[in-house]
Amino acid sequence: MSTIFEAIREDHDVQRSLLDQLVSTSGDTQTRKILFDKLKLELEEHANAEERHFYKPLISTDSMQGQARHGIAEHHEIDDLIAQLEQTEMDSSAWLKIAKNLKEKVEHHLVDEEHTFFQMAGKVFDEKEKSQLAEKYTSYMSEHR
Repeated sequence: MSTIFEAIREDHDVQRSLLDQLVSTSGDTQTRKILFDKLKLELEEHANAEERHFYKPLISTDSMQGQARHGIAEHHEIDDLIAQLEQTEMDSSAWLKIAKNLKEKVEHHLVDEEHTFFQMAGKVFDEKEKSQLAEKYTSYMSEHR
């Protein structure tokens, strides 16, 4: 059985791959549209699942409250960049610049989680909680993808 950390990390790998593919596209192409739509859905559903099944249980603990709030705030910054992309012409140079900013923001967020938050949260959750949260998280993602 996997833990919440392994479940989240699997989705992080999907996000990294989609981001790499997206910033290598150019112009108002079908490929760019498809990748952007996939990435947008992936980030939205991941943030929802993560906030419910990772951050929510952590926010009530003194040792993780700040990190949980920071992670949620970064989700909102990512949402803002996605909204900017939606309002920008796909064939403009500004679109690719915003997409690269999105890639940097998401990758920063993923590194924060994987290298700091996970280690701290590992001390908060016991093994049973790590497994139960993974089940809830993966179930949510399966229903919403």
